[in-house]
Amino acid sequence: MTTDAPHPPHIDTSTAHPARVYDWLLGGKDNYPVDEALGEKLPPEARDAARQNRQFMHRAAAWLAGQGIDQFLDIGTGIPTRPNLHQVVQQIAPTAKIVYTDNDPIVLRHAEALLISHPDGATDYIEADVRQPDAILERARAVLDFDRPIALSLIALMHFIPDEQDAHGIVRNLIATLPSGSYLVLSHAASDLFPELSDLVTAQYAKSGIKLGFRTRSEVARFFDGLELVEPGLTTATEWFKTTPAPAPEGSGIYSAVARIP
Repeated sequence: MTTDAPHPPHIDTSTAHPARVYDWLLGGKDNYPVDEALGEKLPPEARDAARQNRQFMHRAAAWLAGQGIDQFLDIGTGIPTRPNLHQVVQQIAPTAKIVYTDNDPIVLRHAEALLISHPDGATDYIEADVRQPDAILERARAVLDFDRPIALSLIALMHFIPDEQDAHGIVRNLIATLPSGSYLVLSHAASDLFPELSDLVTAQYAKSGIKLGFRTRSEVARFFDGLELVEPGLTTATEWFKTTPAPAPEGSGIYSAVARIP
């Protein structure tokens, strides 16, 4: 595995960061008091959502690897939590190549230690923001073959990009770089499934300087315009499954889908 930072990363522990809050919600230890303080103010359902989201990623990645997809661009990786995407994929396709991207330096610090590829495959890590797509794509091309299908993974990321930052345009432009037969894997917090909880979570993040853009089902569906949704379509995280046993019935405030790029 390679990374793109020659110097130890500077980690800002004075403000909460989504990747570290997510780590706390998953029960991880790679976070700081400021992240824990925000997490403690969130409703208990936030922990359920983090777990459901992670499980959706595992199911979707495994299914795609089983379909022969052996290249993944995962933007908004978060702090490594086993099993990571590459571990799920390379168990099925050992030669798979995965490029991870996140904008929190603590993710880079742990990526260097934890994102170790199967010897027949490859992983890479890019410290960048989804709002810097050109930088991400330039570096990703050094590892991934953009003449062959790639799975673009945007897991619980785009609700951190509000409308004024053109979330839909960012995704549309990323998709435009991928060849036919590629896939978009996306999960996104809902504003219309449990509105009171959505408002509470949004307000608590805002107090920490993090603006959220939770969206309705129709707004999330726009990310998939022009793509071929894979059955069962756009569902909640706990309703999306393919070859694995059905998850236990459970309410979820996370929309999830996989779609093929024609």
